[in-house]
Amino acid sequence: MLKSTCIALLFFIFSFTVSYSQNHITLKGKVVTDSLELAVESATVYLIQPKDSSVVDYTISDKNGLFTLETKPHAQPVIFKVYSQGHQEFTKTFSTLKESTNFGTIALGEHASVLDEVVIQADPPIRIKKDTLEFTASSFKVRPDSNVEELLKQLPGVEIDANKNITVNGKPVNQVLINGQPFFGEDGKIAIQNLPSELIKKIQVSDTKTEEEEFTDDAGSGENASINLTIEEDKNRGVFGKFLAGGGTDQRYESSALISYFKNKRRISVLASSNNINATGFSMDEVFDNMGGGRNSGYRVVSGSNGNSSSPVGIIKSNLIGLNYTDEWFKGFTPTIDYRFTNSDSENDNKTSRYTVLPEGSILSNSTAKTTADFSGNDANLKFEYNIDSTTKLIVQPKFKQGRTQNYSNFNESSVNENNVLINESNALNTSETDNTNFDNNIMFYKQLKKKGRYFTTSFRNENSNSKGDALVNSATLFYDDTAEDDIRNQNTITNNANDKYSLSFRYIEPISDSLRLTFSLSSYILTTADDVETFDYDTATDAYTNVNALMTNYTTSSRMQLTPSVGVVLRKKKYYLSLSLNTWFIDAEFYSDYLSRQTTLDRNFVIPDADINFNYRLSKSKVIFASYHSGFWMPRADYFLEVANLENPLNTIIGNPDLRLQKNHNLRAGFQDYDYKTRSGYSIYSNMKYYDINIVPTSVYDESGKQTTTYVNIFKTYDAALGGNWNKTIKKDEHQYNFELGLNSNYSLNRGFTNGLEYAAKTVRISPTIEFGYEYSDVLTVRPSYTYSYDKTAYDNESINSASNNMHSFRVEATTYWPKNWTFGNDFGYTYNSNISGGFKKDFYLWNTSLAYSFYEDKMTLKVKVYDILNQNQSTYRTITPTTITDTENTVLKRYAMFSLLYKFERFGTKKK
Repeated sequence: MLKSTCIALLFFIFSFTVSYSQNHITLKGKVVTDSLELAVESATVYLIQPKDSSVVDYTISDKNGLFTLETKPHAQPVIFKVYSQGHQEFTKTFSTLKESTNFGTIALGEHASVLDEVVIQADPPIRIKKDTLEFTASSFKVRPDSNVEELLKQLPGVEIDANKNITVNGKPVNQVLINGQPFFGEDGKIAIQNLPSELIKKIQVSDTKTEEEEFTDDAGSGENASINLTIEEDKNRGVFGKFLAGGGTDQRYESSALISYFKNKRRISVLASSNNINATGFSMDEVFDNMGGGRNSGYRVVSGSNGNSSSPVGIIKSNLIGLNYTDEWFKGFTPTIDYRFTNSDSENDNKTSRYTVLPEGSILSNSTAKTTADFSGNDANLKFEYNIDSTTKLIVQPKFKQGRTQNYSNFNESSVNENNVLINESNALNTSETDNTNFDNNIMFYKQLKKKGRYFTTSFRNENSNSKGDALVNSATLFYDDTAEDDIRNQNTITNNANDKYSLSFRYIEPISDSLRLTFSLSSYILTTADDVETFDYDTATDAYTNVNALMTNYTTSSRMQLTPSVGVVLRKKKYYLSLSLNTWFIDAEFYSDYLSRQTTLDRNFVIPDADINFNYRLSKSKVIFASYHSGFWMPRADYFLEVANLENPLNTIIGNPDLRLQKNHNLRAGFQDYDYKTRSGYSIYSNMKYYDINIVPTSVYDESGKQTTTYVNIFKTYDAALGGNWNKTIKKDEHQYNFELGLNSNYSLNRGFTNGLEYAAKTVRISPTIEFGYEYSDVLTVRPSYTYSYDKTAYDNESINSASNNMHSFRVEATTYWPKNWTFGNDFGYTYNSNISGGFKKDFYLWNTSLAYSFYEDKMTLKVKVYDILNQNQSTYRTITPTTITDTENTVLKRYAMFSLLYKFERFGTKKK
């Protein structure tokens, strides 16, 4: 038996080896200079197809000039090239390439300066520069009127989903820059949708870096990627813009405008939008414009613990004006200004059914609410970067936010017990006005010392915010049990909340070798908060709110001083990265309250050690293993500790717990990523584990009338674990391209708490697999169907029910045709089914959007007609399952409308005189 097993294993290994060797060939060689025969490091070695110059595979030479390129055999002609800046390019054409080849020594001649002769050297499609992968935009073919999004989609390893989220080789992109500077926010969604692709010269992809990593020329230690778009030098002078206006049925409208002016390092851009179709940001999707915020992104059913949806709640009218400015005022000094004014009006009708799980019995509450909200605000982000010299940098980043919100709500609720007996009813008519102001300023100073790799950095930051509120409450809560009195309110509540935080940090980096560094840091901050609440009852004699309600009037403050010394080590090799830091948090906190003429002061002191470990190991050009560990803690707000009664909700009185301990947890994350450029396929696996030594949870006691009293307690040994992964593959054959993607997200958590004095345990399982397929035929047709299934189940111990579950099916198809010429026809169709949502809520719905566009006047103008929710079935219903409640919710959403719009585009770019 053992012998046969060994033979079978050897046969399998032999077969796999033979199969691999038959499907892969190796190209080897050494790149040197022609004159001195010195090794050429980081020369780009690549294969392209002669018919369209598309890249087949690539690699770079090492510090000894050696390269090894593994690729598959090619029955069609390919061109082998070696490129290094400042040298003549080496080229060799193969009619077929089916066997491994050793090129030996490849000598690159240098470009000689010849009088009256200009040497033109084309950049390679792909070039690797240290930790940056650089693509030449002109090497990738797109339609003449394409935007940057279409260009990025042509790059190997780049994927962009329906919500404009970008990934590169499976790594999410959280930063898109233009010539190193942000363009209306660092996420880049406005840039990729609105910048013409013909502007772009290079696309540079690297790991996202902090300001400090940029200065010290370190590789990014995070798990996100960054894209920097450089503009063609002869086109970095000019102006382009887009204007859209549309009107439709049901009084729907939309309009937007973007104008951008370039002149060398100066860039001024202005955008504006106005609509009443829930598009709260700025978008100019080539197919659907601002429809619902994106393609087929109307309100969808979701299942899970948070109950969030992908679209805004209710019907929203929004207006936006923005300005983005960057320049170089003098050598080394670069200012960036990003300003936005926003205004929105929203209205929503809500219906909620909430089932509260108790150790014995239950409470079922049904409510309706009609709310309107009006918001207007200003948001300015500034950055002043000054490179004083090659070793010194100063950055100042002030941020200003100001906003005013006016709310109106009409709320009604009734609750019954497990015997279907009415126990309470509530109705409330509330209005409020809130003013918020925030100022945040961060000053960073970086200095490179004489020894290479030795740095000193320091930063100072202040965060100041203030919120003032004025609310009128007119409510009646009736209890149908003798244990509680009715609660009737006619009140005016005035609040004033202030938060001020000042932090200072120092960091010193000492190199031990080229790859090993020691780090020493010291950080500190002072945080003070003040919450002033004054409540006045209505006085019929004076017809004004003059009677002070002592139970609902209080003043609380808190102050927190924190000092954190840290020592760490960083080891960075070609294959792996390891960082370890040990920290100790010294915290001195003081809480104060003035409530019911009683003044209380509470002092708490903490000494908390913790550690951070990050590890990355690159197995090959495409394979990366990563892992991290972090021990953390959380200190809650003052109201968690102070015994001050919060009576804002007539059905729930909340009181702090002075004996509360801090939350402490351990976070472990690990994963593996692989993207094989040769086969255009990749996959990733990740796992997260968060274990709580000490957790903080609310605990409630319910009386017979359904009224609850809540405080906070510590619970020990709970956890939240996640496991997931995805696989994707692209097959390109002539004019046809096929994209396949599989994904799986799963979560398992254990929560503990107390209800009515009895401990409960809730174990939750969530599983959500996804399958997507895409087909593209040349520039004529794209089809993208997808299916997502979500399963959510919570099992209860020591509760009146054993478990609660929900499963949801979501199917979607996106189809777009670009035929005949100048015509674009798009359709998005979706179906969603929710299995266990309670009675009174519709379980399923269809959402079908369509758009037809015709471009004319040299593609500068586009006439569009689009219909949202053709079947008039769109809805917002979702179930939320927590350890103590099961909640079903429905909100107002946009219904069917048709929109007619006209888009005008223009661009004028200067060209250097030869």
